[in-house]
Amino acid sequence: MKRVLVLLCLLGACSSQQQLAPTTELASSSSSTDPATTTTQPPTTTTTELETATTLAPLQSLSYESVGTFPYPVQLVASPGAEHAYVVSKDGTIWYVEDGSVDEVPVLDISDRVRNSGEQGLLSAALHPDDPSRLFVHYSDGGGNTVVAEYSLSDQRTADPTSERRLLEVTQPAGNHNGGMIQFALDGYLYVGLGDGGGANDRYGNGQNIATLLGGLVRVDIESGEALLYNYGLRNPWRFWIDGPVIYIADVGQNTFEEVNAVSLVKDLNFGWPITEGLHCFSPSSGCDTAGLTMPVVEVAHGDAGTCSTTGGVLYRGSLIPEIAGQFFYSDYCGGYLRSFSFDGQSATNQVDWTEQVGVPGRVTGFGVDGAGEMYVTTESELLRVVAVR
Repeated sequence: MKRVLVLLCLLGACSSQQQLAPTTELASSSSSTDPATTTTQPPTTTTTELETATTLAPLQSLSYESVGTFPYPVQLVASPGAEHAYVVSKDGTIWYVEDGSVDEVPVLDISDRVRNSGEQGLLSAALHPDDPSRLFVHYSDGGGNTVVAEYSLSDQRTADPTSERRLLEVTQPAGNHNGGMIQFALDGYLYVGLGDGGGANDRYGNGQNIATLLGGLVRVDIESGEALLYNYGLRNPWRFWIDGPVIYIADVGQNTFEEVNAVSLVKDLNFGWPITEGLHCFSPSSGCDTAGLTMPVVEVAHGDAGTCSTTGGVLYRGSLIPEIAGQFFYSDYCGGYLRSFSFDGQSATNQVDWTEQVGVPGRVTGFGVDGAGEMYVTTESELLRVVAVR
């Protein structure tokens, strides 16, 4: 049995006569200058996107559409082309969603083995790129340690909790900075984001320690279980997104700056923590040497629209809003805004703040895309779809 959830049009999204809300274009933040200067110009649309959009009415704005409420959702995942998707809830449950309906019984319930406390819990899921019957999850176990495991989907709606095959177990010295995201790349490996072990000020010295997986982007061979520290120098990569050969990593800062990195997915990159926080030296009084570090393409200062903890993000590849194709969207847990940029291979361009259009839905916990590539945002209690108002 399903419980049918009515799609709600928020912020006047149902009106085809709504005027285009001002779209704020952010100044480039690929240097040490904070992104404080703004204009009221709409985002640039490429010729290809204009050609694609000729059959659609002009885009007036973006808006959020409510899909339903969940027990602390953090992500939506789907196989490309699938008509259904899965909502990952931090309490240890995963839910089947299709056509605005949610099954009453979760696809997977491992709440009895998940520690759901603070930054710990069921943090992410990923479907095998070629075999959607193989479901992978990242969770905090009863002792608070990181587990990456595989479960078998006997059908689209049922995963067997007894089928767990653990691929990775990492001891966590503290309850925060668990990272969380897992995603497959084109090379067939599963990538895992892990924080620096928690505490503050890189308390455990893991940020620049290549002898540990903590503070790193970890590559896992799902057949052998072999885990490799692929990149390091991360503080708490709560969310990242792999788009072809490029990875976008939203790394949570400490006291002053949040950052988003965009770079080719290659081995042995050092993202700088705790040498740097954002584009700045973490200890300004002592200075720092940034030679050899991979610096972020976007920095957001604390105090900018309530920023406290970056939540990235997805790159839009859907077909319903071609005007935003190729843009990476991100938010902030406290700020709740919606911003985007394009990556030209070296820097962030076309930086846009969409918040005046979509509003602040609450504390933003995650993103996701459905089988058609359409974009979703999760808050502490709700799954929202990003839609076009035309």
